[in-house]
Amino acid sequence: MNSASTSSTSISESASANRLRVLIVAPSLDILGGQAVQAAQLLARLREEPLLDVSFLPVNPRLPGLLRKLQAIKYVRTVVTSLLYWGLLLARVRSYDVIHIFSASYLSFVLAPTPAILIARLYGKKIILNYRSGEAEDHLRRWHRTAIRTLRLADEIVVPSAYLVDVFGKFKLAASAIHNFVDTDRFKYRERVPLRPVFLSNRNLEPMYNVGCVVRSFSIIQQRYPDARLTIAGDGSERARLQNLAGELELRNIEFIGRVGPEKMHELVSAACIYLNGSEIDNMPGSIIEAFASGLPVVTTDAGGIPYIVRNERTGLMVRCGNHEAMAAAALRLLEDSALASRLSTNAREECKKYEWPAVKNEWINLYHDLAGRRSNEATGRSSSDKEFIRSRVHELESETENSDLQKLRKTLRSSRRTTQMSTK
Repeated sequence: MNSASTSSTSISESASANRLRVLIVAPSLDILGGQAVQAAQLLARLREEPLLDVSFLPVNPRLPGLLRKLQAIKYVRTVVTSLLYWGLLLARVRSYDVIHIFSASYLSFVLAPTPAILIARLYGKKIILNYRSGEAEDHLRRWHRTAIRTLRLADEIVVPSAYLVDVFGKFKLAASAIHNFVDTDRFKYRERVPLRPVFLSNRNLEPMYNVGCVVRSFSIIQQRYPDARLTIAGDGSERARLQNLAGELELRNIEFIGRVGPEKMHELVSAACIYLNGSEIDNMPGSIIEAFASGLPVVTTDAGGIPYIVRNERTGLMVRCGNHEAMAAAALRLLEDSALASRLSTNAREECKKYEWPAVKNEWINLYHDLAGRRSNEATGRSSSDKEFIRSRVHELESETENSDLQKLRKTLRSSRRTTQMSTK
């Protein structure tokens, strides 16, 4: 090998060694939802950055081979997945400079981000807690003692909206906002002329998203527009009830198509003409941003952080939570006032620029480098006091998870043993 080739190889190896190592800890797309979609998109984009070495650790890792069948068994699933997750954290966290942890609320906060925070702290790593739940205020109020102590272990709390910055401020927790971003290469803008009565709802079918409000509003719309169509993409515990509701209302042209992956969602959005969202609890729904990017007029409730991203009568139409009649009236306004629909779509697309990757990228990269440049916590991170805190926190987790699958499994096993003992007497 000549000297020029050797020098080039040396420079390349040096550049690789100097890259900042970031580990993103989040749900994989096996759990289809906003967190998983944003994590996957962020991971793909950050891996394009030459100064970063970014890896992913799922909070819901798959067991290998035949052992994966255990994850199909209720209660057992939580135990084996949690054990594997803790093992992966212990093995991998030590190799990274910054640990970027996605977080939801309640029991999910205990099972997913909390172990990652504790282990990152043990290894003295810089921690970003990326809290993304619209249920934050209720979570922090109900789980005040343990949740806030755990949150304070993070070096930075980052949230996707100013709404959550305000919520965390109520609990004297400093948070900064870095927006969700939308892939405008995939969600392409187009004007709907003429605007047709073709509606889309793509939230998970869970009580907090109140898709029933959308269904009831559609029943009113269909009285005025008999050929109106509604596609409901998503799944969840409410699906059977919602399908029954559609039957009771004798709705036509309504289709429940189940879960749709992010690679196909842009096709649904492009085919629709009006987006309906009926959520009761929310933060910064990426689905609304995707509608903005695609030129899809939005009618939504004013839940949680939605008023922070939708400006009523400027970028969308907002109604009070649970008011399906107002939602129907707003949708009918759009169908009957093409100038209004066009103005909202144009304004929303302009608003969407701050949710594009170039606007968001530097905020993440600058935060990673800023954290890495701060004085390392490694020496104190491995101190006996930190280890004692971790031990005490683990004991607290046991009391917080009395109703978790782990506790249910223990009760099931105890019951089984008692039954076996009685049958042998």
